[in-house]
Amino acid sequence: MASYDIHIKGGTIVDGTGVPRYRGDVWIKDGKVAQLGGRASGGAARVIDADGLIVAPGFVDLHTHYDAQIRWDPYCTISGWHGVTSVVLGNCGFGFAPVKPDFRERSMLTMVRTEAIPFQSMVEGMLPKWDWETIPEYLDSLERGPLGVNCIQYMPTASLMIYVMGLEAAKTRPATPQERKEMQRLLHEGMDAGLCGFSIQRLGPNSVQADYDGTPMVTDTMCDEDILALGEVLAERDEGFIQLTQGTGDIRADIAFIEKLAAVAKRPILHNVVAPSRKDPEVHRRPLRWIEKAWQQGLPIYAQAGTGRAGFAFTLEHWNLYDASPAWRAITTGTKEERMAKMRDPELRAAVVAESEEADRRLQVIQAGVGGNPAGLIIQGVNRQADLQKYVGRSVGDIAAEEGKHVIETMLDLSLMGDLNVEFLGPDKGSNAQFMAEIMNDSPYTIPGVSDGGAHTKFFTGGA
Repeated sequence: MASYDIHIKGGTIVDGTGVPRYRGDVWIKDGKVAQLGGRASGGAARVIDADGLIVAPGFVDLHTHYDAQIRWDPYCTISGWHGVTSVVLGNCGFGFAPVKPDFRERSMLTMVRTEAIPFQSMVEGMLPKWDWETIPEYLDSLERGPLGVNCIQYMPTASLMIYVMGLEAAKTRPATPQERKEMQRLLHEGMDAGLCGFSIQRLGPNSVQADYDGTPMVTDTMCDEDILALGEVLAERDEGFIQLTQGTGDIRADIAFIEKLAAVAKRPILHNVVAPSRKDPEVHRRPLRWIEKAWQQGLPIYAQAGTGRAGFAFTLEHWNLYDASPAWRAITTGTKEERMAKMRDPELRAAVVAESEEADRRLQVIQAGVGGNPAGLIIQGVNRQADLQKYVGRSVGDIAAEEGKHVIETMLDLSLMGDLNVEFLGPDKGSNAQFMAEIMNDSPYTIPGVSDGGAHTKFFTGGA
């Protein structure tokens, strides 16, 4: 009888501990690594020749939105193609539990805009299998699989608030003391069932990721007290952690709140996200210095590190990350037909142009940061229309100058001519390998893994 189930022979072992890679064997028994390196006594039922290959533990993808996709794609493509064996779901406060039966479709509509997950995909791939309401029921349903990866689940705070308060109340007021206690109770219940903690995205009333109707997401305007109440649950249990995206536009207030939450919860906070720019090292060094100071004060704040490149290819049929502009939200909400009509409206156009020209600090950050300054966008595709081929490979700014129009007008006109399927390519702002190495190697408080896999699939290959 064989002593081991599997013998992985002659591979290059990278074990994740920081030890330099080395050539060696791995023996597996009962689904666990029984011996690493050296020579084992006894044979194995199966031998795998790993000569010329890397043998490494599976990666944990900390920040994904596979909440819908995992229902029809158990391997969480494309994360699963790249050695990811564990995914964390329910990030940013968004998810599908707890959700009352009459709110299922509305919860899917939320994910259409804020995470750009196609509605029809969710309807066909998830809705027929929807057999849960509460978090324990959701986790049981997930466990029934099939699953090709391990799953770790946050309590999505937006779902929790809507479940307890109702959508309108959750968007417009703080929770009452009774509602707050009920949310605490449900978080306890969820943690008992296997949740790892809770997640929140709070970006203020002009969030870059609005709800499908253009209004802020529930957690974007969530009050401090409601969040701190959830933090108290983790402190009481002395377990779990928090994923937090906090960027309301007031940096000092945001930092102060994160530190306060860390002090109340007494549990790790995964601050989302620290990522490199192409040229300015202060973009990542500044938050890393703050996090180091926080640890000196005994506050367990970690930086979730964005390790992917930040350039996007998008069309106005699906793009949403200019949503910090109220005027932009106004013309990009509604059905496709409604949006096209609004994009043609002279007054609505003028409002977008006026906002872009005013370029207050927040709008400037959004236009030049998340979506890319419209002038610098490159025309990558033109919906296979021969009359638009002359624009391929050119920037919106150059086309605007040639045609004597504002860049916003040019962007809208091109989109309309291409039935909203003209594809714009944003700049790659995150490809500085040296800066990424600094993030990963120079701080003990950074954790890689912000692929956003499962979301923004029309323009962003997260999970790669």
